[in-house]
Amino acid sequence: MKNDQSKEVLHSDMLSHLPQMNYLPRWGVLLLDLLLCAVAFWISIWVGSDFFNNLDASREMLGVGWQCLILLSVQVLTFWAFHTYSGILRYSTFIDTIKVFFANLSACVILMLVNLASDQVVGTHPILHQMLLIYMPFAFVLLFSLRVGVKTIYESLQRGGSPRVMIYGTQAAGIAIAKMLRSSGNAPYHPVGFIADQGERYGYDLAGLRVRLLNESLFVWMRARGIRHVIVSPLKMQEINPGKDLQIFIDHNVRILTTPYFTQWDNIDEIDMQRVGRVEAIRIEDLLERPEINVDTDNVHQIINKRVVLISGAAGSIGSELVRQVQKYEPQVTILLEMAESPLHDLTLDLQKQFPKARFIPIIADIRNRTRIEQIFSEMRPDVVYHAAAYKHVPLMESYPNEAIQANVSGTKNMADMAVKYKVERFVMISTDKAVNPTNIMGASKRIAEIYVQSLFRKLHEQNENCTKFITTRFGNVLGSNGSVIPYFRKQIAAGGPVTVTHPDIIRYFMTIPEACCLVMEASTLGQGGEIFVFDMGKPVKILDLARNMIRLAGYTPENDIRIEFTGLRPGEKLYEELLNQKETTLPTANKKIMVARVREFDYDVVSKEVDKLITTTRQGKPFTTVKLMKQLVPEFISNNSIYEQLDPQ
Repeated sequence: MKNDQSKEVLHSDMLSHLPQMNYLPRWGVLLLDLLLCAVAFWISIWVGSDFFNNLDASREMLGVGWQCLILLSVQVLTFWAFHTYSGILRYSTFIDTIKVFFANLSACVILMLVNLASDQVVGTHPILHQMLLIYMPFAFVLLFSLRVGVKTIYESLQRGGSPRVMIYGTQAAGIAIAKMLRSSGNAPYHPVGFIADQGERYGYDLAGLRVRLLNESLFVWMRARGIRHVIVSPLKMQEINPGKDLQIFIDHNVRILTTPYFTQWDNIDEIDMQRVGRVEAIRIEDLLERPEINVDTDNVHQIINKRVVLISGAAGSIGSELVRQVQKYEPQVTILLEMAESPLHDLTLDLQKQFPKARFIPIIADIRNRTRIEQIFSEMRPDVVYHAAAYKHVPLMESYPNEAIQANVSGTKNMADMAVKYKVERFVMISTDKAVNPTNIMGASKRIAEIYVQSLFRKLHEQNENCTKFITTRFGNVLGSNGSVIPYFRKQIAAGGPVTVTHPDIIRYFMTIPEACCLVMEASTLGQGGEIFVFDMGKPVKILDLARNMIRLAGYTPENDIRIEFTGLRPGEKLYEELLNQKETTLPTANKKIMVARVREFDYDVVSKEVDKLITTTRQGKPFTTVKLMKQLVPEFISNNSIYEQLDPQ
């Protein structure tokens, strides 16, 4: 019967919480501390017993048991006063050690004061001063050892399943990362050392970890110990050129990690420890060499503040970033013009949360619908227009030239004409480097749109200098935009490959979305009308190298773990893009990252008739006729890897 009752108790839910306990409760820590204090007391009695027996005062003291009880009672009070039991033992810090020390010291001081008071009143004292002097160091060592021991054992157990990692950067951010990883209970990595650059001090210990020099010997040492990861501290990312200085890690198949938002760490002395604790793989975007951009915010503020700003293609990659950057300058209202319902809905919800005080008007409309566009302009009366709506995918537009003309040419014409009619101050058109010596439908359609708005401005400016200022911005591929190569490669790598590259020699210029939008806004202030602004895109990137680096950054080895396949150039694609054609030159501006392209000028009356004819032709559904007219408008349009090559002169 008793056995049955015992089993019933054991299998009841009375003790079911014990396996789930991940830390010792406060009363448990307090009891452990008191137990160690009792041990320290008996050790002090044993160590000083011979000395005590030779003292007459010892015969007048209370019994040893009463002495221990009095000491523990005082220790309970000092532990409570300093909250030594409130922390989790495995996360003990220097502050916890200080608390224990002062709690221990305070107890000894209190007991000595009790002894002095007792001497004055009854002529004896309960505990010898000499014993207290022996007790204090023993008690502190035991209490300190408990915390250090628990923390060391816990960290040792945690290290077993966590990959070991080196930290690149020996300043404040690097040290913070090491401390966070070592103190966190669920840290994904275990730091084993720091990495210093050539010319920096190395060979010493920092926060208990060895600082080693970045050279070939380091990688031999890392391979021998199975260290395959390195965390780059945020401050280090700001000091180095990631594209060049981190390539050595990629070449040695070392996975590069960092903490997010490193570009936002303006004051490294005020470190956000929660950010430090979140470690993630570095993105390929962070490795592409991107020079810092300085924007004249005063000029941008002057043209946007308290104005009505309309952004077409507002839910797209460029459009949505333009919307966000415009809010810095406090427009009166921002009109979000978009024909895709769900993306516009999602964008509106995000903006309302991110900018609760700003005013947004989402509008579903198609820029190809001239009547609808006029209705919007007549009701909203925008002051500034950023025209980002367009069809942009080269291979797809190669199959649908009529649709490309309808969106990129007719849509732009509708927007530009309404801007003139309703006296918009500035009209900024987003173009592309594919408009230079175009080899595809998409690039040629954007070039025709450029020609139209330029010639329109020249015509208007001859009649009235205060007319709408039409400004065109031209740049290359945007990192991370919808349908771009980097998200595509990322999906292929996540699926285990293969990664498909069209040609081993293909190169492209790249720019980040925020970077491109910054320059667009800066260009909109520099332009006086009719200009085509060309952005400094930096150095071109070989797509094959991009694919290999992305595979390595994901922790794989190209060809061994994930294959790279060459699929051949797609319709309309060329090996390299240009920002200017051979007949164009550039002039500098106040911003060294922005240049003005000196392009050929066209007569609006001629262009207008040709564009109207082209738009009318698209309604006939005859793509070859449409493309033939495009080539007449843009003589440098020579098709590549396309069915329309037969229309080019041999």
